[in-house]
Amino acid sequence: MTSQALDIGFIGLGIMGAPMCGQLIKAGHMLFVHTRGKLPESIAGSNATCCTSARDVAERADILITMVPDTADVEAVLFGEAGVAAGLMASAGGREGSARKVVIDMSSISPIATKAFAQKINALGCDYLDAPVSGGEVGAKNATLSIMVGGPQSTFERVRPLFELMGKNITLVGGNGDGQTAKVANQIIVALNIEAVAEALLFAARAGADPARVRQALMGGFASSKILEVHGERMVKRSFDPGFRIELHQKDLNLALSSARALGVALPNTATAQELFNSCAAHGGKAWDHSAMVRALEKLANFEIGQKAV
Repeated sequence: MTSQALDIGFIGLGIMGAPMCGQLIKAGHMLFVHTRGKLPESIAGSNATCCTSARDVAERADILITMVPDTADVEAVLFGEAGVAAGLMASAGGREGSARKVVIDMSSISPIATKAFAQKINALGCDYLDAPVSGGEVGAKNATLSIMVGGPQSTFERVRPLFELMGKNITLVGGNGDGQTAKVANQIIVALNIEAVAEALLFAARAGADPARVRQALMGGFASSKILEVHGERMVKRSFDPGFRIELHQKDLNLALSSARALGVALPNTATAQELFNSCAAHGGKAWDHSAMVRALEKLANFEIGQKAV
């Protein structure tokens, strides 16, 4: 695919979707957008065309991207009334090779459902990629997302220039569904790292050390990580406005645990991390940033990182 301007559809303009869409607009592509919430100011003030339905987007765009919260949301966008499939049926007939329309789901959803969605879209004469991302709001704004892709090599190469506008670490993992499997694995690692950083900083603070200085010291050693850098700072500064909401990480760990049950695999620490997220949600924190998992551990300890140890 050349760098020429393309007609791109983007459905889902939330915390992640809006800046990702913005990167495509900035590169000079024509965007046709649809979102169920209020159109973000950054998109409303651009030359993007706001469409009334997912079907409208699919009829007008050659490359279509979805970025919505969960499996059921993707299914509704793709196959619901006035959904993407209806638009593809009305506009994609007879296209071959590089002219075929492409649906790219960048949401984080079930790998099993993804395979079924891909088959249905393929049956309409269109190509399908699952391409979930990691890197949070910061990565979306800075175009530094990691993008894990599942689908045909030829389709991946065709749209890779678009991925490169939104991310840095872009990997074709395998066939449809494998991108989502990689994302589930990513979310297991992220959750367990958040839990480890939270335990370490809580321990340090309760022992009377300055958690900010402990974090600084650890950043220079083998314990250093992106989670310690970004979320460790959030824990110390008590800054829990969402980059990535706890309820979304709960959804991802539900995917991990349900898939593990189906595979006969035990994920004991993933289950523990999920219970800590559940505790946060029970205390009104489902919309907190996932770094706020530390609050569940603080309640167990009856001590907050910001307190002075006595």
